[in-house]
Amino acid sequence: MITAYVRLEVRRALREAGFLISTIGVPVMMYLLFTNLGGQNEPEWRAAAMVGMAAYGALGAALSLGNGVAEDKSTGWLRQLRITPMTPLRVVTGRALTGAVVVLPAITGVLLAGGLLNGVHMTARQWVTVAVALWLGSFPFALLGLGNGYRLTPQTTGVVNVACTLGLTVVGGLWFPVALFPDWLRAVSEFTPTNRYAELGVAATEGTVPGAATLAVLLGWAALFGTYAAVSYRRSARTV
Repeated sequence: MITAYVRLEVRRALREAGFLISTIGVPVMMYLLFTNLGGQNEPEWRAAAMVGMAAYGALGAALSLGNGVAEDKSTGWLRQLRITPMTPLRVVTGRALTGAVVVLPAITGVLLAGGLLNGVHMTARQWVTVAVALWLGSFPFALLGLGNGYRLTPQTTGVVNVACTLGLTVVGGLWFPVALFPDWLRAVSEFTPTNRYAELGVAATEGTVPGAATLAVLLGWAALFGTYAAVSYRRSARTV
């Protein structure tokens, strides 16, 4: 049953033209612009920007789960699910698995642009490692999106998710190198989940292993967002 539920939710997400444009088209376009204008075309920059834009696309796709959850809550779909054999745990798990699927097109689109259009060269193993690292690392953001969707109204969820996407993208250094930040902002950036998320992909492009601090920060944020999602779901169960 949970497999059928995930298939349903994935089809619903991928049928949305706005979702495909914002999570695949926009990151690919921005990546190609950032790396082909202004002379910023060094191989290292193309690879680092590729990771940053793939992470940006995955972040937007993961958070978009919350938009769907909030809409389902307002239309009564969540109430209908509660009278089916689907347990609350299965519903939440199904949504999380949906997030694991819908981030893949965003990641794949930017990586293909890097390899086919921007001449990023890596071994086959590195390409696979980058994709897997960005895929697994997107999980905390799916939890954040779920928490927002279960707690907020559809209108508020959309606004909050956009604010989260832009804030985490800029402060995390997904669009611009953290080395360009002032010292105080660089220190803040190191504790953001997006900064450490991008480090997973960058380490893969360099053939290295992410540091313990990177994994610790990501796991800490995953625990925090997971708690937020669980509390928000319990609250929605009492009000919907």
